Amino acid sequence: MTSFTVRTQSHFESLARPLRKHHRDFDSYFRRALEILKEDPHNLTRSHPIRKLSDVKPGDGQYRIRAGRFRFRYDIEGQTVYLKACSLRREDTYR
Repeated sequence: MTSFTVRTQSHFESLARPLRKHHRDFDSYFRRALEILKEDPHNLTRSHPIRKLSDVKPGDGQYRIRAGRFRFRYDIEGQTVYLKACSLRREDTYR
């Protein structure tokens, strides 16, 4: 399988900074997501928690990967994955 390059955007970095500061487990989940994105960002194996989001334009984070309570949105251009945004799914989101 072909390896992909993963790059972060400045918006992603600004969102990740407070998550790193307040959540100790952020880095471990982020590293796991990076491993998956470097190998299979299209989720061709159907074994990863990745979804292609409907009604999202290219450049706005068409794909989302779940890693624990964290969500990472990204786009794919050729062999490069661009991380666009990250967020925290709160425990009370679906209650």
